[in-house]
Amino acid sequence: MKDTLKHRGKRNRLAETVAEKGITDPKVLDAIRRVPRHLFMDSSFEDHAYQDKAFPIAAGQTISQPFTVAFQTELLQVSPGDKILEIGTGSGYQTAVLLEMKARVYSIERQLELFKRTNLFLPKLGYRPKKLIFGDGYKGLKEEAPFEGIIVTAGAPEVPKALLAQLKVGGRLVIPVGDITQVMTMFTRKSAKEFEKKEFGEFRFVPLLEDKN
Repeated sequence: MKDTLKHRGKRNRLAETVAEKGITDPKVLDAIRRVPRHLFMDSSFEDHAYQDKAFPIAAGQTISQPFTVAFQTELLQVSPGDKILEIGTGSGYQTAVLLEMKARVYSIERQLELFKRTNLFLPKLGYRPKKLIFGDGYKGLKEEAPFEGIIVTAGAPEVPKALLAQLKVGGRLVIPVGDITQVMTMFTRKSAKEFEKKEFGEFRFVPLLEDKN
């Protein structure tokens, strides 16, 4: 598992690409510069690791496009120490970006193969989420709620009510909503009962599946 100067140079260029596409949060761009994305992918894709593209990983899933990861992370407005729930650990790349931003990360993955792999892999790189859980992300993680931020990394046909319920007042849920294409949507909890909704255009994600375990 090598991370060389050449890789770091490619990451710097990737951060520039993501910035050109509209990402302005310096903490997000720093995290993109620091996470060795090539190590999260099959070695046959290593040459493509720092292109701004999604790529296949195990269990029929993908590692998200860096711009999408940066976009969702920027919407969360992460501060150090924030408690963040991630639905869909996947390769662990998004998890690592959040950890680079000093968030306390709880992450749920429903694909057993991916869960086992990422659970072993992240600590080898020095990334230590508070909890990695094998389970149904639709239900959230009630025993650790409330959260300052919840990020969903797969397309959801509708917004799981459990996730809204687990946000702190002032907290944000960032979720791609829709069937074939998804609209990036952010809900901010304004009070116990009131949520503000904002939409940020179309993205394409693998589906978030419910009760598959």
